[in-house]
Amino acid sequence: MKNTSLIRSTSYWVLLALSLASAAIGGWLVWDSTTKMLTTILDGTATNVEVYVGQAWITSGAALLAAGIVGVFLALVLSAAKALIPTPQVVVEPIDWGSDSTVVPEASTSSETETAQTLETEQTSEAEDGSSDQNGSNGSIATAMNSSVR
Repeated sequence: MKNTSLIRSTSYWVLLALSLASAAIGGWLVWDSTTKMLTTILDGTATNVEVYVGQAWITSGAALLAAGIVGVFLALVLSAAKALIPTPQVVVEPIDWGSDSTVVPEASTSSETETAQTLETEQTSEAEDGSSDQNGSNGSIATAMNSSVR
């Protein structure tokens, strides 16, 4: 898991920007269609197109407005959740450039030494038997002898 700050997260800013744009466009559609419909109905000059199509635009604008509001709330929840997660403290130790010490690898355990000695013994016995030059996929001499490459 990558531990980046929320301010540097591109997806967070895209969510917030698109949510604000959706809410703004939806709010404008609802406001514009409602005021146009209201003024034409009160004036007595309303046509069927203004009344019935205006309702569809108001519904579409309301859906965009609701999606934008949900997105903004989601961005707020993400920022609150990120604030609650503790950040790990990074401990930086200064390097002593004057010291002449080198890093010594850890000593191997006795089981690792025994395993290495066992592997060396098996390889030596295979070399003495002549069975180490087998080239078959399953290790059989017949497979290595019968294969021909043209």
